Amino acid sequence: MSEDKAQDEQELLSDSGSDESGEEEGSEEEVGSWITWFCSLKGNEFFCEVGEDYIQDDFNLSGLSSQVPYYDYALDLILDSESLQNEVLTEAAQEMVEEAAEILYGLIHARYILTSRGLAAMMEKFKNCDFGRCPRVFCNGQACLPVGLSDIPRQSTVKLFCPRCEDAYYPRSKYHGNLDGAYFGTTFAHLFQLTYPQLRPIKPTDSYVPKVFGFKIHPSAWEQQAAKRSGAAPQQQQAQQQQQERARQAVGNGGPAAVEQQQAQQQQQQPEQQPDGAPAPAKS
Repeated sequence: MSEDKAQDEQELLSDSGSDESGEEEGSEEEVGSWITWFCSLKGNEFFCEVGEDYIQDDFNLSGLSSQVPYYDYALDLILDSESLQNEVLTEAAQEMVEEAAEILYGLIHARYILTSRGLAAMMEKFKNCDFGRCPRVFCNGQACLPVGLSDIPRQSTVKLFCPRCEDAYYPRSKYHGNLDGAYFGTTFAHLFQLTYPQLRPIKPTDSYVPKVFGFKIHPSAWEQQAAKRSGAAPQQQQAQQQQQERARQAVGNGGPAAVEQQQAQQQQQQPEQQPDGAPAPAKS
């Protein structure tokens, strides 16, 4: 009886072990690759999934090893390498490797989206408006493209480029606003339009016109406001300009001495001011 009981327990343990292994395999399948997990994070919707065959080609990664710390560990993490799983890292080292992997993937992504496969992947996201819409009223909700103002990391955050008005805007989401613009680069948005000219929209013909009580504001109104803020009346400015013009002409005719002589002559020609009703003094 004891032998039969031991045999039953052994069979039960083996069955439970097989169930646990099956659950582990199922959980691994659900998690997927690091690339899929990274692109599914909140705030990373702008990224497309880079093919592992592209990352495994050393030619596509040339020059990145000097820009990313812990390059080898970060690359193994992106590719789900078994060698990294066998490494025993401290919690601080693990955090640094994960941060380096995000930087490395972003720089790889900036190169990948310039290829035909990358452009095609981003085109699907563009059609789905995954990058957001233009906030300008007269663009009528035009789908935008991510663009960087610099190709150097840590210079500026990603912006949204509107193909209709051809201007750049800040993303509405604070999560997207934290993305580095170098992960999308300065070339992608414009190369995308050259590659898919059929997706390029027509430029808007309407623009906002400021009005007061239904009347357009004339440009001279702003000039008058500027003159009032500066504290000088238009007549005073005109008199100063005329005086400066006369001085320049005098300098051209005879230099500073001619200017002084001309000013003295003007003072002699001006009559002395007398009180009202008083006769002018007789000339000797």
